[in-house]
Amino acid sequence: MSEFFHQISRRKFIVTATASASAVFLKGCLGNPPESGGNAQSQSAAQPVANISPEQAPETKAVKLGYIPIVESAPLIIAKEKGFFAKYGMTDVELSKQASWGSARDNVEIGSAAGGIDGGQWQMPMPHLITEGVITKGNQKLPMYLLCQLITHGNGIAIASKWQGQGIDLKLARAKGIVSQLKSKGSRFKAAHTFPHVNQDFWIRYWLGAGGIDPDQDIDLLPVPSAQTVANMKTGTMDAFSTGDPWPYRIVKDKIGYMAALTADIWKNHPEEYLAIRADWVDKNPKATKAILKGIMEAQQWCDNFDNRQEMTKILARREYFNVPEEVLLEPFMGKYNMGDGRIVDDKSMAALYWKDEKGSVSYPYKSHDLWFITESVRWGFLPKDYIANNAAKARALIDKVNREDIWKEAAKEAGIPAADIPTNTSRGVEEFFDGIKFDPDKPEEYLKSLKVKKVSV
Repeated sequence: MSEFFHQISRRKFIVTATASASAVFLKGCLGNPPESGGNAQSQSAAQPVANISPEQAPETKAVKLGYIPIVESAPLIIAKEKGFFAKYGMTDVELSKQASWGSARDNVEIGSAAGGIDGGQWQMPMPHLITEGVITKGNQKLPMYLLCQLITHGNGIAIASKWQGQGIDLKLARAKGIVSQLKSKGSRFKAAHTFPHVNQDFWIRYWLGAGGIDPDQDIDLLPVPSAQTVANMKTGTMDAFSTGDPWPYRIVKDKIGYMAALTADIWKNHPEEYLAIRADWVDKNPKATKAILKGIMEAQQWCDNFDNRQEMTKILARREYFNVPEEVLLEPFMGKYNMGDGRIVDDKSMAALYWKDEKGSVSYPYKSHDLWFITESVRWGFLPKDYIANNAAKARALIDKVNREDIWKEAAKEAGIPAADIPTNTSRGVEEFFDGIKFDPDKPEEYLKSLKVKKVSV
């Protein structure tokens, strides 16, 4: 392990996990203690087990997958509740609600045999950081396999009501002046996300950087458990929050704040959270892994049928899963966002999507997206610069080790997915953000050079 990794503050991650474990959370929200969701009776009654050929029969029927009660977890929950896991022979899938992202990391380290989990839902690039030992205890490397993307969209940046009408919106028209004034008075703008160095941290960092605001120098940006952040918004001590639904819409419904931007505004059809499982479990159970993927793929297709979204809302809202009012889930699922400041979004292409979006496959894990997350990690100093040197040779080697798009393709073919829905290229090509910046996965260093606000010098 390089000296750089030892200098990455493990303390930040320990503090985050400790805060998550010690805070008093709302039942049914991000801070719930780990627990299982669903039941075998509802699963088996939903759909019969398919006639599985001996060649595809899973080595085990059991796996324990962790999830966080936000909309990214829907394919896991639906695959269990609608019997899609069971259909492919995985009749003993246990879904374990995690208290926090730190808890999920800790639980995958110990594995299900010791009371933890085999894998589950992850923000990016957590599977890569766990594989490298960057965020594990003692920097021990734990190989993980990235198996599919679970969702696109479904996230947003909420702003406390006191800032409404002052230019803190998608383009941050007047925000830089506000932030500077607060800084000069010794009262800095405070923003939060749910875990450092991953998706929800990156979304708010990109948004701030595009507006000329340095998230490390101009404001206080820190990891805070969701319920604690919302409570702080109510008391006026938290200004902004980057997280997944149902939290942003709940903030609007409770009249605590408004939505400055959906992540779909920042990067339409962006990669979001993923399924990843310990490599040792996958290597031991390759057929079971494909069975899990088949169940999730079928669930993703079911979720993308908007005629199913009311039923999906009812399932997710239940006590054992999200434990939230159905109304805070249904309208966003239908692409209807009350942004809380007079703006109304009514566009299904902006909703959470699970199987397909305007650019093609959502489920397929494009390696080019992994590279963007690692490039952003370098941008903010979370990973050393050598990851993107020599046309990102080190990053690409890590991605090839972690990203198992080959298993996704095998599972898709076995499940009878049409060839047209199976990508033939591991790159989705050039991506464009709301500020006109483009990411060419063939030229990651040029992307970094084009960014005005960054920690790394290129």
